[in-house]
Amino acid sequence: MERADSQKREESSNKRSPFELILNQLRRKKSVVERRQRVSVTRFFKTSDNNDKAARNEVVTKESERNDADKEGNEEDEMSSVDGELCSVAGWGRVKHFLQKLGKKADRQHLTLGSCGLTATDLLELASLLAFLPELQELDLSWNDFIGGALKALTVHLQHVSRLKNLKLSNCRLTAEDVTALGEALGFIPHLEELELSWNSYLGGNLSCFTHYLQPGCKITVLHLVDLGLTAVDAKALGESLKVLPNLELLDLSVNKHFADGLCDFAPQLSHTTRLKVLKMHLCGLRQDSIHILGEVFNFLTCLETLDLSCNKEVAGSFKDGATHLASLKKLQSLDLHLCCLNQEDMAALTQVIPLLSELEMLDLSANKNIGGCAKQMFSRMRFLPKLKCVLLSSCGISEDAYHSLADAISQLPRLECLHLSWNKCIGGNLHVLLDVLPSTASLHALRLSSCNLTDKDLTNLVSLMNLVNLKQLDLTYNDTVEDEGWDHFFKNANTLKDLTELDISLRPSTRRDCTPWFSSLKTFLTGTSALRELGLHRWLLSGLQTASLETFSKSHNIKVHFDFSEPAQKEQHAPVDVA
Repeated sequence: MERADSQKREESSNKRSPFELILNQLRRKKSVVERRQRVSVTRFFKTSDNNDKAARNEVVTKESERNDADKEGNEEDEMSSVDGELCSVAGWGRVKHFLQKLGKKADRQHLTLGSCGLTATDLLELASLLAFLPELQELDLSWNDFIGGALKALTVHLQHVSRLKNLKLSNCRLTAEDVTALGEALGFIPHLEELELSWNSYLGGNLSCFTHYLQPGCKITVLHLVDLGLTAVDAKALGESLKVLPNLELLDLSVNKHFADGLCDFAPQLSHTTRLKVLKMHLCGLRQDSIHILGEVFNFLTCLETLDLSCNKEVAGSFKDGATHLASLKKLQSLDLHLCCLNQEDMAALTQVIPLLSELEMLDLSANKNIGGCAKQMFSRMRFLPKLKCVLLSSCGISEDAYHSLADAISQLPRLECLHLSWNKCIGGNLHVLLDVLPSTASLHALRLSSCNLTDKDLTNLVSLMNLVNLKQLDLTYNDTVEDEGWDHFFKNANTLKDLTELDISLRPSTRRDCTPWFSSLKTFLTGTSALRELGLHRWLLSGLQTASLETFSKSHNIKVHFDFSEPAQKEQHAPVDVA
């Protein structure tokens, strides 16, 4: 004990408080001044009687001066170190105080200030604090739309955070002057890897103000440029900058509806981005010739894993000649073509190419309403995609023949985890066709069957078969065709879905129905489940007692229940209430 106490006293004596540091600093300054005075007095009263003695004294004096100068330099270094230590402590205190005002925790490497309502004044204060954050690697200022036009106040101080790797400035109402200032500051942050400028619509036509400053050796790997209002001029400027972005791995150009106007200037330059893994051009105004223009550079994109061309309705018919280019994307894992108005000719061409993409894990053909009658061949050839994990086919107008073909193919997809078949009416009364072929070890985690005209028998099959034991998300919304007896039987036997975390049985917006006939079965199910975390009951009418029961249960079991508060006798629409 005595030894431990003596060690503690010794440790405490070695620690110096800020007050002691300041006193030591003052003492050192005083001692330095006194030594300088002593040296000056000695030099002033030197004797000159004997030249040899004077020379010796001069040598001694010079040596003494040099020694004093060395001591003074060492002490000044120590003093400056103390000054830096005190300054750093005080500066970090300012950083913490600034972040506390915004309700954020201080972090030396990550500064997340998204949606904090920052103003230009806040930006100035933040800029003054960057000197105390030399280790900063991530700075997120997104969704602060009052800092637009004032970014230069921050960028001129970026030399203090030269290790910065991730900068997020989405939805900040940035102007051309802002991105010009950002471009000028790129030399201060040579390690920048990720840059987000999305949802700054004022940048349309001004992207060159930034890309002009990109230099060879740039390390940017991720570039988000969503909804900037990019024009043909911007497409050309971005294309020219790709020459100095050889490390680019993700490029998101989504929701730039006029970008396709400059595609001829942009697309050929993609050949410089041989490391590109993700290319997103969702809603970019692509036309029939666009698929061919893009396809000509696919040979250079040997690392591409994700391709999103969705919501480009004018590409209809272009895959007849352009689909063959997809075959060169040997590493493609995700292909999104939803809402592209694909027709029979497109499907015929894609049927020949898609089975060649052996690494494909996600295929989205949703909202292509004209492919249902010609998808049979495509579905049958899905068995050649053994790594397929996610198949999205909602609102495709699938015919019964195509549905049977799809079921056969799914039986040979052991890794399938997510299946969306919503808004395909042929499934109603025929769900067993799909469920019967699923192996008992099926890895299906998410199943969406919204608005499929399901019947009581379909719900019975859902809970009676034991091949959905791994299911976590189940969407049965807008199936008003199910009777009360069907819901009652479903909840009485839903304990077979033991891993279910999300369940939604909400009705159509125009429908109201009383849930009393099966409410007791619902309560029994909720009491027996331990995994469920979210339940959707929108537009099912609940009595006051039923509402109170759900509220109590949701709080005690940590389940979020979404429902509309309403009495059974009332038919008018009420505001939705979410109970967490």
